[in-house]
Amino acid sequence: MPPKTRIMKDMIINAAVEVARKSGYESINARTVSEQLHCSTQPVMYHFSTIDAMKRAVYARVDRLHSEYLMTNLPQQDPVLGIGLNYIRFAVEEPQLFRFLFQSGYAEENSLLEMTDSEELTPILAAMQQSTGLSMEKTKQIFLTVALFAHGYASMIANNGLEFDEKLVAEHLEQAWRGALLAAAQKGE
Repeated sequence: MPPKTRIMKDMIINAAVEVARKSGYESINARTVSEQLHCSTQPVMYHFSTIDAMKRAVYARVDRLHSEYLMTNLPQQDPVLGIGLNYIRFAVEEPQLFRFLFQSGYAEENSLLEMTDSEELTPILAAMQQSTGLSMEKTKQIFLTVALFAHGYASMIANNGLEFDEKLVAEHLEQAWRGALLAAAQKGE
């Protein structure tokens, strides 16, 4: 008889990501995750003493997936617009995960200003700063403007309020980006 598969913590997190992807983060519990893994609830509860602890671990994984997604296939000439479009595409392709990240209350940051100082955002801000040639402070100002614009579009799409028209969204995003860039360049240090 073959040995039983040992259920590891990483396997549980991956299974919980799939549950969130299919049914929303609210559906993450010992039963749904164990069903995804085809095991009993015992290994799930062994690795996570509470469902909240499991959801926090899953949130951290989804946050990393999101950050990686944002940095994928960026256009050479305008990586900032690429990041903004990727942000919106993530909401189109992964609406449940988008809602988990931005509408669940699991984010550690309480404001956009705190978010700009988060470790996960460092590569995104670095790419933006390299693209603009501006100071990090001005880059963060531009990021906030573009992020709020992109988040508005992404939220409406993820919550089924808006159809995704990539060409139109790209035009609007570029206008927001150019406006933020112009305002930052005109503003003194």
